Amino acid sequence: MRGIFIDAGDELAEVFAKVVLPGDPPCAVNRQEQVSAAELPALLSGQDFVLNDHTQMPTAALRQCAGLKHVIFLGTGARSYMNPEELAEIGITVHIIKGYGDTAVGEHAIALMWAGARGLAAMDRGIRAGGWPRTEGMQLTGKTLGLMGFGGIASEVARIARGSGMRVIAWNRSAKTAPGVEFVDLDTLLAQSQVLSVHLLLNDETRGFLSAERIAKLRPGVLLVNTARGAVIDEAAMIAALKSGRIGHAALDVFTDEPLPAGNPFVDIPNVTLSAHSAFRTPEASETLIRRALDIAVTVSKA
Repeated sequence: MRGIFIDAGDELAEVFAKVVLPGDPPCAVNRQEQVSAAELPALLSGQDFVLNDHTQMPTAALRQCAGLKHVIFLGTGARSYMNPEELAEIGITVHIIKGYGDTAVGEHAIALMWAGARGLAAMDRGIRAGGWPRTEGMQLTGKTLGLMGFGGIASEVARIARGSGMRVIAWNRSAKTAPGVEFVDLDTLLAQSQVLSVHLLLNDETRGFLSAERIAKLRPGVLLVNTARGAVIDEAAMIAALKSGRIGHAALDVFTDEPLPAGNPFVDIPNVTLSAHSAFRTPEASETLIRRALDIAVTVSKA
């Protein structure tokens, strides 16, 4: 049993070297950060497993990768990069990793919330350009934070937000309870949230979940935070709502197309704060992530 980490880049290659153990199955490290679909057959043929951080893996390309049996995706959002059901049909199992960065992503969601509330990105841009813009921000103490979806990351956001004096409400697709969190129906969440933070996994049921119809139900001027997946929100409807003021500000770490292509509308919208799908990027989370990926490789090598 052998494999390859297909898109480690220099940073994750160093993490890999730090956490790999002598008993792990052999795993080559490819330091490319961007790997095209056309390159996949040459890189993956003859490998039993692959660690994938962010590489698109079309079924047609993996069909040409002789011997490949396991894709170990570094995170939970594998569907943004591949079709697990189609891959299963050709004998390739997709593994995901949950919970490795709940605290990291939760802290990043809070950071985006505060940055958006106080207009920090706009002031930073203005000062660097030689100006002295002074934005009037939102005081978050006492405000209502709504959590759309409630798993490990949302529970971390709730913990930090409650410590900041915010009221926390949440909606989840299945019944849940949590200390200090009031669970409400979806319409109540949309209507009452002064800040709405999205925490839904992306699947066929949640793609475009925050639709134009649901955006229309949001409290006017809401601050929207998304550290989940870009495709959970109807981006065209969100852009229209940002321009109309229905959404007062959007603080986004994830997008339907990543990296953002040239000419993407978000770049020119002033009431948006952007980060580059980096909520999970802390040394602690990265080390946990790579170690858990290698643990999966160990398990499948013994199967």
